[in-house]
Amino acid sequence: MTAGGGLSLSYRIRCLPEAIRIPAPLPSGPAEGLWQNTCCEAFVTEVGEGYREFNFSPSGQWAAYRFTSYRERDAAFAADAAPQISFNLLADGFELHATLPAALLPSGKAPQLGLTTVIEAAAGNKSYWALAHCATQPDFHLRQSFALTLNQPAP
Repeated sequence: MTAGGGLSLSYRIRCLPEAIRIPAPLPSGPAEGLWQNTCCEAFVTEVGEGYREFNFSPSGQWAAYRFTSYRERDAAFAADAAPQISFNLLADGFELHATLPAALLPSGKAPQLGLTTVIEAAAGNKSYWALAHCATQPDFHLRQSFALTLNQPAP
């Protein structure tokens, strides 16, 4: 957690850069379907059954969604702030850093977090990575897979 109540995330992917597809840089802004290509994601619980999903593309684009329950997207939700994303291609993979302002995060004393990544191989096939997969097939929306509990700093 940041001092202002936001969330700072860092993803480090180790691979041969030529073995994966990295989306080309684009102006930062919201976009749909980012998970269909190489993309880093974060799922954050809300009080009750709800949760938020954030997608961070190496292109610089992002997405923010609110779900009221398992895969039930709140179509009225609109992000009122933007995450900050930086991407670095490395000789042995890449790093993506994303900072979510507090305005994008759900309220709660100890939210749970699921960190995930979709990797699109050079051949076009995809692999799905997470801190935990609690089903036989990868399903990032399963709340049981939100493996980290965040302790927010005391005021």
